[in-house]
Amino acid sequence: MRKNIITDSTLISTYIQGKESSLEILIKRHQQRLFSFIYSKVQDKDITEDIFQETFIKVIRTLKKGNYNEEGKFLPWVMRIAHNLVIDYFRKINRMPSFKTTDDFDIFSVLSDGNLNAEKQIIKEQIYTDVRELVEELPQEQKEVLIMRMYKDMSFKEISENTGVSINTALGRMRYALINMRKLIEKHKIILVN
Repeated sequence: MRKNIITDSTLISTYIQGKESSLEILIKRHQQRLFSFIYSKVQDKDITEDIFQETFIKVIRTLKKGNYNEEGKFLPWVMRIAHNLVIDYFRKINRMPSFKTTDDFDIFSVLSDGNLNAEKQIIKEQIYTDVRELVEELPQEQKEVLIMRMYKDMSFKEISENTGVSINTALGRMRYALINMRKLIEKHKIILVN
């Protein structure tokens, strides 16, 4: 069997059994796609390199522990690890990528003004807490999409891949989540102060 037709799952099995070179083949096979994916998010070669290395350290640890069970879905699994590390990177530097919502009602826009005095800062934090609590009241499917979109800055394509539903379903859930948030804000009489 030639190297280029060995499946990912076979390579994973042989690596787990102790054949180190199998991992090398896996990394080479997917490095271009993974590197491009990370770079498209962070736009910096050195940081991309770091996150790429970190991704494979996590992959190796998981495989060595015997915790890998996503038969035949190696690349999506590795991409998910990389995506989470990108989010961690943005959290670390406290610069989450900005998001745009197309709905005319954007409760999160009141949370993004950096030039607030101490009193307004406290009000802002209270609103943020209130909003977070309201999010918890949403139906599970809507809550999941809203958190992925607003707090994790995932695209609807990524949300669709992560939840296993179509992009249209994810968009629909987001729309209903915003409608429900509006109702909950009125019900709880939360005043969104600018």
